[in-house]
Amino acid sequence: MSAQEIEIKIVTDLAEIGQIEWDACACPEAASGARPNDPFTTYRFLSALEQSGSVGAGTGWQPQYLTANIEGQLIAAAPLYAKSHSQGEYVFDHNWAHAFERAGGRYYPKLQVAVPHTPATGRRFLVRPGFEASGVSALIQGAVQLTDNNALSSLHVTFCTEQEARQAEEMGLMVRKSQQFHWRNAQYASFDDFLASLNARKRKNIRKERAQAQAFGGEIHAFTGDQIQPEHWDAFWKFYQDTGARKWGTPYLTRKFFDIAQETLRDDMVLVLAARDGRWVAGALNFIGANALYGRYWGCVEHHPCLHFELCYYQAIDFAIAQGLATVEAGAQGEHKLARGYLPTPTWSLHWMRDQGFANAVGDYLQAEREAVDQEIEILTEYGPFKRANVEEQE
Repeated sequence: MSAQEIEIKIVTDLAEIGQIEWDACACPEAASGARPNDPFTTYRFLSALEQSGSVGAGTGWQPQYLTANIEGQLIAAAPLYAKSHSQGEYVFDHNWAHAFERAGGRYYPKLQVAVPHTPATGRRFLVRPGFEASGVSALIQGAVQLTDNNALSSLHVTFCTEQEARQAEEMGLMVRKSQQFHWRNAQYASFDDFLASLNARKRKNIRKERAQAQAFGGEIHAFTGDQIQPEHWDAFWKFYQDTGARKWGTPYLTRKFFDIAQETLRDDMVLVLAARDGRWVAGALNFIGANALYGRYWGCVEHHPCLHFELCYYQAIDFAIAQGLATVEAGAQGEHKLARGYLPTPTWSLHWMRDQGFANAVGDYLQAEREAVDQEIEILTEYGPFKRANVEEQE
């Protein structure tokens, strides 16, 4: 099919597309009952955001789902949003916004292809099998044209795959390279097997941290699927509110999101909770993909030494080893994760600026930033916790 035969449309309500059609592009591997590779681009997750009011009116994330159709059949789609701020993105462009507005421009609204509030790498241009080349190309062209036609400042695609970044770069978008810390499963048989791959000092430190955490005076439980009960969400909502208020001022997700998640996403989640003296005191929420575990939210109402590390990092590693998952993505930021077995890993985003002078300035910045990120990844990996032979194998 030629690009001229592809119709690009904007849909503001995911229900108009429907779960079958959306997931045929987002997670075709799940059609036979397999677990989706990426839980965050599924209809269930994006619809939960929309139906709970976590995106939409008043949030600064206005759905503008981008679709590509051939003779009425959906061949590709992208989770596109009109943004009135830069919150909840985790690849921050606040400095770009300030510079553009100081020069007399209007940075917002902008367009963002992303999973809201979710710094996890995955496909952003979702294509039905058989339309890979034409579908991605049509979505990229459509998103750029939409930005240009509406005289918007910019288009951004965050936490895309490296393959998408390379294809979009060939089409004129600018690539931004960042990093996160991911744990990689070298086919470990147990947590002790993982510890054996670390140098002696780091191995001793992790054992000490786990012992401190386990001595907090209570019990730790990991729940998934039907094991997750409403009382667990009541407790976790308190934890999430506390963390959200301290980090962002206002939590991104609404309470209703967790109620919908219980109905439609419970098999895609593992909720780790700590209980002491008959009440839940801390928790961490993870999402499960076909090959990865994604750490997303943490919170507590009591502070205990190393409990954060245990619930967020070590329990996640335990789960990944038990389930044979290849990686644990522990979210944004946090060089402290390096000492706990999480290595620096590149992440990718894409950017298109309507104003050519502004685009040139951003392009120069991104070139320098990429060189700095490459150097930082090399240095951090060199000083990582693994025995040297293990680092070389994982690289």
